[in-house]
This record gives sequence, C-alpha cells and structure tokens, in this order.
Amino acid sequence: MEWTECLRRSIDYMEMHLADELDIADIAQAVPMSPFYFQKGFKVMTGLTPGEYIRNRRLYLAAMELLAGKCKVIDVALKYGYDTPESFTRAFVRFHRCSPTQMKQNPHLLTPYLPLKISIIITGGNTMDFTVEKMKAFQVIGLKQKFPFDSAYSDLPQFWTEFNQKCRNNQFSSAQVLALEDNKIGEFGICIDSPEVKDGFYYMIAGAYQGGDVPEGFELYDIPALQWAKFRCTGPMPGALQSVNTKIFQEWLPGNDRYQIADSFNLEWYSCGDTSSLDYESAIWIPVKDK
Repeated sequence: MEWTECLRRSIDYMEMHLADELDIADIAQAVPMSPFYFQKGFKVMTGLTPGEYIRNRRLYLAAMELLAGKCKVIDVALKYGYDTPESFTRAFVRFHRCSPTQMKQNPHLLTPYLPLKISIIITGGNTMDFTVEKMKAFQVIGLKQKFPFDSAYSDLPQFWTEFNQKCRNNQFSSAQVLALEDNKIGEFGICIDSPEVKDGFYYMIAGAYQGGDVPEGFELYDIPALQWAKFRCTGPMPGALQSVNTKIFQEWLPGNDRYQIADSFNLEWYSCGDTSSLDYESAIWIPVKDK
C-alpha cells in the first residue's frame, strides 16, 4: 500500500477507537504496516508519537463531553483510559492548562485538537543519494536491548553513549573486547521489530559476525537475504543521519513509485573516523521490494 495512504488509514483507525484500549501493534496491524516503521514514520511525518496523538485527542474529546454537561468527571476519565479522576485531572491540566471544573466555568479555555490530516509536498525525493542492492543473508553480533516506542528517540542516543563510554573506559571483559575488535561491533545500529516487545522494539549495536565465541552479554542475529535501499549520509553525527532519515519518510517513501518497505527492521551503518567531521560517512539501509 502507498506510504501516505497507510498513515491516513492509521489516523482513521485511531479516531474510530479513541474510547477503546489501543496499542501500537493493533494500529499497525490494521493498516497494515510494521509497528516499527509505523511508529517511526508517524513521528517523522507529524512530530508526534502515536501515543501522544491519541492522548491529545482523548483529552480534547473529554473536554467537549464535560462542556456538554451530560457526564461526570469520573465517567469521562474511565471512558478515555484513566484509572482514577486524579490521574485524569493531572493529564487534563497539563493539556488544557485548567482543571475540568475550571473548564466548565470557562469554556473559552478549551484547547482545540482536531484529527490530523496527512498531506505531502514532494521537494526532492528523487534526488536523494541512494543505491538499491541485493545482499545475501548474514549474521551480526552485538549488544541488544529493548526500547519503548514513545521514548526511543531520547533513549537510543543514551544507549550509544553508554556503549562508547564502556569502550573508552575499558569496562568490557577480555573476551568481549576480542569480539568487539574481530567483528567491528559498532559498525551497525539495527532496529528490530518483534512481537515479544509490547509497544516497543529491540535495538542492537552490532557488527558483521566473523565466527568465534559469543561472549556473555552479546547475541547473534540473522539478517535474511534482502534487497536494500542504501541512503548515503555525509556530515557530523547525529545531524546528518537524522536529516536523511527525515527525508526518507517525508520525501522518498511518499514520492517513489517503485519500492515499498519489505521487512520489519532497518540498519544504520557507521564508518570509522571522527563522527563530528564534516566528511564523516554513514548510511541508512531500508529493506525494500518492488511494488
């Protein structure tokens, strides 16, 4: 299905189920789309996580129902997923900057929040620096950790910071250091969608596995044979990579008429060298198939 149509359908689905229990996997399955790519694409396209959008829409609709004067606060709180009137009131105040009682007395304090409309302006998707390459299956080795969708954008850089600090401070065992060096662990950052992780995904700091022992704390992961769209990034990190990532979701995916996402993970490739350099090279690999 065309990329922007998937996002539009996801918004329609969320709107129909705002009073129901919703999670990322349910929404992505309804579209259908990989939960990882749905979460990532929605954030890039709208500036919000799906969770933030759902929460904002619920608080707006809750305020409308309270202003209509037909519902008690506790009933509205339970309808829109809050366990207690107190937790609902705290969220209500953060969003509307007034309490439910104050809202009833001062309707002009309502913060409007209408359904999102996805519209795309193509400004350069066809000029991005990328190649499409078929690759055989290969294994990677590295450190894997679970991350929630809603906080991944802040949590992932911290994961890399901690990894780099442990490398600099010689906090890995001798067996781990050998694996780091032999397999160039840190060459890849891999986002892996998994049904085992509710409302989240795995992220792996990895390298191409060359054989040998897998030390404690490290894992192997199989990358299947796939066709990859490889987007080249040049410039200091993380800005250069983030800029290209945004263009992929805002321009290339909506604008290309040949490829669609083929699997539920993606790879970041990092070269050796000074990551703050103007000519530092990195890349984003997206698994694709012909439409």
